[in-house]
Formats: sequence, C-alpha cells, structure tokens
Amino acid sequence: MSVADYAAEHRLAVGGGLAALAAVAAITLLDLPGADLLTVGAAERSLQAAMPIALAAIGGLYAEKSGVFNIGLEGFMIFGALTAAAAAWLISGEGAITQGDLWLAILVAVAFCALLTVAFAVLTIRYKADQIVAGLAVWFIGLGFGPFGATVVWGGVSSPTLPNVNNVVVPGLAELPVLGRLLFDTSPLVLLTLVLTVLAWVVLYRTRYGYWIQAAGENPEALDTAGVDVNRVRYATVIFSGAMAGLAGATLSIGIGSGFTGTGVTMVDGRGWIAIVAYLFGNYNPIGAFLASLLFGAMDMLQIQLQTVGISLPGSITGLFPYVAVLVVLTLVGYTRVPAAVGEAYETESE
Repeated sequence: MSVADYAAEHRLAVGGGLAALAAVAAITLLDLPGADLLTVGAAERSLQAAMPIALAAIGGLYAEKSGVFNIGLEGFMIFGALTAAAAAWLISGEGAITQGDLWLAILVAVAFCALLTVAFAVLTIRYKADQIVAGLAVWFIGLGFGPFGATVVWGGVSSPTLPNVNNVVVPGLAELPVLGRLLFDTSPLVLLTLVLTVLAWVVLYRTRYGYWIQAAGENPEALDTAGVDVNRVRYATVIFSGAMAGLAGATLSIGIGSGFTGTGVTMVDGRGWIAIVAYLFGNYNPIGAFLASLLFGAMDMLQIQLQTVGISLPGSITGLFPYVAVLVVLTLVGYTRVPAAVGEAYETESE
C-alpha cells in the first residue's frame, strides 16, 4: 500500500468515526423533549446563519480558482461588519435608522472592502508578495481595526443595538408550506444569497469569462498565449472576493444581526475561516460551497437552539459545534483538487 493510499484510508476511517459520533449525538439531541430542531423555524435560522459563510465562500473560491489564495476573508468580513454598522449609524445622523439607511450602509461596506482588496491584489499580483502572509496581515489588521474603529465611532468596542434589514413578505407565496416561510417571508438577503450562488455557478461554468478564471488558476501560460491578460483576470476575482466578504460582514452586523460586536475575535468569530473550508468541501463549486455553508449554519443554529430549550450544556461546549463540523469535513475532503497554479505569481513577457 502506498503512502497516499494509507493516508486516504485512515482519513476516511477518522472522518467516518467522527461523522458517526456526530450522527449519534444528533439523534440523541433530536429525541430530547422540547428540542424543536426539525421545524421550519430551525431551518430558517440555519439558512440565515449560513448566509455570511456562503457569501464569503463564493468570493474566496473565485479568487482561488484564478490562482490567488485570499486567506484574508476573515479580516475583510470584520471590515465589512464594522463599516456597515458605522455607515448606518452615521448616515442616519446618529438618529433613527431607516431601511434605506441600512441598504446604503451595506453598499458602502461592499465598496469599502472592494477598495481594500485592491491593495491586497496589488501586493500579491503586481509585487508578488506571499499570499498567505498578506492574507494573515489582513486578518490581524481587521482584528485590531474592528474594536478601534468602534471605539472611534461609539466610544466602546461594540455598537449600540441597531435595527436590521426587515423581512420581505410575498403575498400568496408566503402561505406555502415550508418554502413559503423559508423563501417568501424572510430577509431579502437570503434571496440575494441564493441568486448570487446560482449566478456564480453560471458565470464560472457556463461563460467564457468563467473559463478564463479557471484557466488563470490551472494553466496561466496557455491563457496568456490565447491573448488574455492573466493578471487582469486575477485582479477582478480578488476584488470580487473582497466585495463578497464585505457583503458577508454587513449581513452579520445589520442584515441579520443588531449591530457590531468587537469583543474577542469580533462577531465574525471564525466564519471567514469556515468559508474557506466550505468552498474546499464544495470542491470549488458555488452550489457545493453553499450546501457546505448550510451544514455549518445548522451547527451554529444547533448551539443556539440548545440554549433556548434549557439543555444545560456549558457554552464552551455548544460553541464548539461548528468547529467540530469543520474537523469532520476536513477529514473527508481529500478528494478536493486545488488549482494547479494557486499561490504562484504570474509574470507576463512584458514584465
């Protein structure tokens, strides 16, 4: 048996064992009185918890498909969450925040994070900085900038309670069983996430530009020979990844949340890292990444639901649920094929 076969066999064994333990735990929890885990409400909360992860995952997989590993998704999400909350507060004149203020603040967060990503793209593409180091730098800067920016705006590391985006109810369709509440009586950001997921798949696998993105990450020399500017494609996807991370952060703070929290590792709380696992588990497919995000969203919902029904588990234990899911997934994603040229700077003949 080769080393690769041995590793694969044991990876599956460990992953299968963890998955079995998770299944036993899930069955036990579902059987608890009052657990209320298989309801439309639970599905709705899982979908909302999955949104920020899915949005960041789609952006990250686009960048990596083109050959740039944006490991700074967590940091860009922090910037997005703070910017959205601060923009809503300042646009309203520190008074009553309207729905229009919230949507404008979300656009500001997306634009701001896209601009920040330009700097990351220039460093990694033009000046060929190490992508891992640059991404970690973004994360560390975000960890410091989050509470600092909140202190400048509100005088503390967290914002006051802010309103969030209202649900949109579609008359008639909202009365449909299950799907009515999930899709037609919910946050418009849920529908936006679903639309962006489908569009991302169509662009990546059904358009010429999507083929360019894949070629930039697999065989940039061939793409360059065909007359397409490899680095221009990479710039576009990296900036897109920053915009999506900004949207993910804004969704957390004022889309489904009630403001910005800057304590600890901020309210983003590792979701940017989970987004990377989600698109790896989804094998760089936007729909697969979304489905993986739903898994992590369900784990996030589970820890909250257990607290609401009075099951006495320490918060330090229930808070581990999403990360246990990550460990299970990581042991089972050995089949994921990373783009051949990811992490490698590309020099054109003119350079």
